[in-house]
Amino acid sequence: MNEPKKEDHQFSYICSVLTASVAERKIGEINKQRPKAKKMGRKKGVVFDEGAPDDFDPENPYKDPVAMLEMREHIVREKWIQIEKAKILRERVKWCYRVEGVNHLQKCRHLVHQYLESTRGVGWGKDHRPPSLHEPKAEVEAAE
Repeated sequence: MNEPKKEDHQFSYICSVLTASVAERKIGEINKQRPKAKKMGRKKGVVFDEGAPDDFDPENPYKDPVAMLEMREHIVREKWIQIEKAKILRERVKWCYRVEGVNHLQKCRHLVHQYLESTRGVGWGKDHRPPSLHEPKAEVEAAE
């Protein structure tokens, strides 16, 4: 049988060490040439366009189909925001009822009023109801 000689092991070890050192030098040269990358992280000052599209014409909505679709997305986004606000207020009312117990009628009244006002006109399919049922109550100005 051919057993590997001690010299073969030494030679392969020396080759691997040399190859590793050459590779490390090459990587070091490449890294010196490469510009430093910025650190990963959140961008500061990101601005989202949350308003309605400027070029939408309510008189002729089909004039610009892109603006019509952007307006539709804007309306849907606003409705979802109102729905989520109502859900948050509902959770606060539930928590207040649990914490206050029998005194919830006095202690949670302000939360209940906020919740009821937030649910007026919120949701889908309320467009054909009389406005008195689903629009927010009009503020009555004090007579001077």
